[in-house]
Amino acid sequence: MREAQEAYLGVTRSALGRAFAERLDAAGAREAARMAEVLGLSHALARIIAARGATLETAEAFLSPRLRDALPDPSSLIDMDKAVARMAQAILAREQVAIFGDYDVDGACSAALLAGYLRYFGLDPFIHIPDRLTEGYGPNSEAIRALHERGARVLVCVDCGTSGHAPLAEAKSLGMAVIVLDHHQAPETLPDVFALVNPNRLDDLSGLGHLCAAGVVFLFLAGLNRALREEAGKSDSGPRASGAALNQNQSVKSLPDLMSGLDIVALATVADVVPLTGLNRAYVAQGLKVMGQRARPGLVALGDVSRLSSAPEAWHLGYLLGPRINAGGRIGDAGLGARLLLTQDADEAREIAAKLDHLNRERQAVEEAMLAEAEEDALRLAGLSEEGRSVLVVAGEHWHPGIVGIIAGRLKERFGRPAFAIAGAGEAVTGSGRSIAGVDLGAAVRAAVEAGILTKGGGHAMAAGVTLAQAAIPGFADFLEARLAAPVAAARASAALAIDAVLTAESLTPAFVQELARAAPFGQGNPEPVIVLPAHRIVDLRELNGGHLKLTLASGGGARIEAMAFRAAGKPLGDALSRARGGALHFAGTASLDSWGGRTKVSFKLVDVAEPR
Repeated sequence: MREAQEAYLGVTRSALGRAFAERLDAAGAREAARMAEVLGLSHALARIIAARGATLETAEAFLSPRLRDALPDPSSLIDMDKAVARMAQAILAREQVAIFGDYDVDGACSAALLAGYLRYFGLDPFIHIPDRLTEGYGPNSEAIRALHERGARVLVCVDCGTSGHAPLAEAKSLGMAVIVLDHHQAPETLPDVFALVNPNRLDDLSGLGHLCAAGVVFLFLAGLNRALREEAGKSDSGPRASGAALNQNQSVKSLPDLMSGLDIVALATVADVVPLTGLNRAYVAQGLKVMGQRARPGLVALGDVSRLSSAPEAWHLGYLLGPRINAGGRIGDAGLGARLLLTQDADEAREIAAKLDHLNRERQAVEEAMLAEAEEDALRLAGLSEEGRSVLVVAGEHWHPGIVGIIAGRLKERFGRPAFAIAGAGEAVTGSGRSIAGVDLGAAVRAAVEAGILTKGGGHAMAAGVTLAQAAIPGFADFLEARLAAPVAAARASAALAIDAVLTAESLTPAFVQELARAAPFGQGNPEPVIVLPAHRIVDLRELNGGHLKLTLASGGGARIEAMAFRAAGKPLGDALSRARGGALHFAGTASLDSWGGRTKVSFKLVDVAEPR
């Protein structure tokens, strides 16, 4: 359902400069009424899911997403059948396979998912995750030559490769069969490889462009299971072709349980911030159930060092587990994540998880120092008025290249516009960008590559990576400004905080929050319900380590609720809260349940506030 833009509760400008708007439009309200009446849903839940596009016909699937209902035919993706047939041949002939992945969570999960499948049949695939600093993103010729020298004859690029023309051409010249399983936006001219499976190819009509790479790999494995099952049927009626026998402990009739891999598909889907709609929603809903069984030693150990003491939820994947795996690729050993997800040894898992946790703490310290510098530059670029830059491009010669994506995301959140952070000096500096809804950053980066401004670049609508000469940074910033100023202005003008419900502290009960949780998993494309507590007062306000603010709010009737404003101290939200001590504000936030010491209470996370009119 579209988001209505009329001022809600009379709020035209909040502390963060946004209007409040009711998420549910009139047509959605009518559909919600139908769902409540026919399906027996509470009015609150019906309105929540109607605002996210559910109808009377689709409500059941929305509330109980099942993989068997959402899984498409893998063959609907271009080149999938070619890729499946070639890998089936490799499995049966016991060829040496090499997996080349990206250094983020999606890359680690994709590599582990495919490697685990191949290990089931007794193969021992090489896994190469490039070093962010010395190799950069995507396949490179030196690594490919090394894999070939070790005996690799089939090369599978996961979460990369769609733009890897020269390195993959070299792989082909060496006699390697190259398969690409990716999801990044694709150029018009694709690399010359055996098979390139990417739902974001310009000629792919599968409608699955919202998948992350691990989601694509899962479909690839589903196709492989089908192909190997058919191969087994053929072999039952006659002798198997020479070289097709598997090892003595396995038979092609015994196939891997793909459902057991949904835990890492879910992790990649949430961490890569792809929309939690359609198939992705089923991936995450079912993957969380698998993760809750604690069968994968690596995720058990990672959850333990993350102090995850409850059943996993989608936000745990994005805020607790994902950043720790990413830390390896950002400032440590890029291969740690894949090794953690593959190991069956609990002791090794605990050792790797401890390393990743330590690297994550190091990353946080580096990030804090870099962010202070970046925000100072961004304040100057953004200006004190709307005449400031539409796209923020900041750079630091001594910044850590592995942290720039996080910095770009922080700037995007604070200033409400796309941002790039670039690290390094000389002829090959690297940067990452993050965008706002309605502004396609990946397309702009591809255009900058074609214009010769960037040495290398790629990504998707909401995030992109670039390589360029330091001297080209001003020109890149000007290029982005000229290309994106209009869409950024339009996106910012239409931006409003979408409100799902207005309640008091008395009515925001654990039972109410549990009811809303039926619409989970929440994330990109299925946002957590935003609730407003109108005209409540701050009766206590304390600053915690890290710039977090802890508050106690009280309704007019005297009911109280605890709230948190994360990283708000010294920022516009924190300043507004400090000024309002003792006064009344409209508090907008999301609600969750906090269980501790045998008690369950509602926790309220603030996202914005506004003065009552």
